[in-house]
Amino acid sequence: MSGSFVSRAAIAGYGATEFSKCSGRSELQLAMEAILAALADAGVDPAEVDGFATYTMDNNSEHEIFRLLGAREMRFFARTTGGGGAACGPLQQAMLAVSAGMADTVVCYRAMNERSEYRFGVPMAPTAPTSANLLFGFLGAQGLRTPAALIAMTMRRYMHETGATEEDFATVAVTTRKHAAANPNAFFHGKPITREDYFAAPMIADPLRLLDCCQETDGAVAIVVTSVERAAALGHRPIRIKAAAQGLPKGSFGLGSYWREDIVPREGSIVARGLYAQAGLGPKDIDVAILYDHFAPTVLPSLEAYGFCAPGEAKEFIKDGNIEIGGSLPVNPHGGLLAEAYIHGLNGVGEAVRQLRGTSVNQRPGAANILVTGASAVPTSGVILGLD
Repeated sequence: MSGSFVSRAAIAGYGATEFSKCSGRSELQLAMEAILAALADAGVDPAEVDGFATYTMDNNSEHEIFRLLGAREMRFFARTTGGGGAACGPLQQAMLAVSAGMADTVVCYRAMNERSEYRFGVPMAPTAPTSANLLFGFLGAQGLRTPAALIAMTMRRYMHETGATEEDFATVAVTTRKHAAANPNAFFHGKPITREDYFAAPMIADPLRLLDCCQETDGAVAIVVTSVERAAALGHRPIRIKAAAQGLPKGSFGLGSYWREDIVPREGSIVARGLYAQAGLGPKDIDVAILYDHFAPTVLPSLEAYGFCAPGEAKEFIKDGNIEIGGSLPVNPHGGLLAEAYIHGLNGVGEAVRQLRGTSVNQRPGAANILVTGASAVPTSGVILGLD
């Protein structure tokens, strides 16, 4: 998408369930709770919803949610491939639909019982002969059967190239838990960790320790997207979707892209170019970064990919509190996937909404432009949200 594109879309509402390890209810019920909360927050009648956007990994059908909402007609529905990499994809789909006049009110949602019903962190045992499973089967034969093992290979390469150490990874993990400790919505509210806690945690897949790994969470998040003009007439100040983009470099497969020229997970550089061109902004204009932290160490190459520092310099960038609330670039003030919840990144969009409304518990004063990203090491996505 060229820099000439102008988004007409804005976020008007946000809703979420509690984040837990055992929700005690179906994913469909979770989805409906979050969606109804988002619509109430926006001041929009459920009957007015005419579009839906979610992830291919979500188990709740758009037409069933449409029926349960009692909406009058559905004019748009779309799914973005994957989970974490698609974190911002539904917002992109909603932005395009609203800007093109294909829908007036689009709900983006993600609901999952990813702790109590199924777990992404367990060893993969694919059986269906899909293209992805054939490659996973090959990787599994080498002992790379979990997301942690697959990412560990790329982060070990990153350490070799840049001189980053486990001390740097500890900085990200400890800072993120510090942010979550102040966030009542976070699963780890009131539970900060020390560097000693970090290094005492068991090694999961060298160099990744237990406290480098994101959570497995039950919960749901929903976002209401409509036109800027309509959002302005509702209860909250419109949060502009200033830019949205997706990307993946040549030779990529996914978590196991070991055949491409550079296996370090900096896929976000492609997304970054698209975002900054669309929004007419640059890294220096970003007040808060919500970086997808499926694993704490991946925050470092993400900082480089999105232009906040040069390749190899993230280890210096994160020192001296720079990624804390009072630093030069607060990263994941809500606690991220490591410590708030793992809802495939859509809860990060929720934190961006709170920051722009000025209601975050870890508020960056005067925040006007916020970057939210999808997962690295997979087909990824990102958005820039902001105020006019």
